[in-house]
Amino acid sequence: MKQDSNMDISLEDAAQAFAALGSEQRLSVLQTLVRAGTKGLSMGELGKRTGVPGSTLNHHLRFLVHAGLVEQKKEGRSIICSSVAYDMTTALSNFILKNCCADAPDTEHSHG
Repeated sequence: MKQDSNMDISLEDAAQAFAALGSEQRLSVLQTLVRAGTKGLSMGELGKRTGVPGSTLNHHLRFLVHAGLVEQKKEGRSIICSSVAYDMTTALSNFILKNCCADAPDTEHSHG
């Protein structure tokens, strides 16, 4: 996936992504996929590495896929999951920090 550090996301997309990450198991799944790199992991291997059983893993992956954080593709008889979160993670960070300190008092005048 092409890296685009200037990716801009809407409030709705950011809320959906943050909601998808609001579960320890989903966050663990995403971290495991990020560690695995761009080739991703089969569902079986992802389950082994995270300790999340198959049906529960499918449930969590639906949230992550819908939020644009994970991609699934079929390779032969396997489903490969990979993180597409690199751009989205940067976009979420930028979303939070975009207006950093915009309403803060000028530090030179606040210590009078």
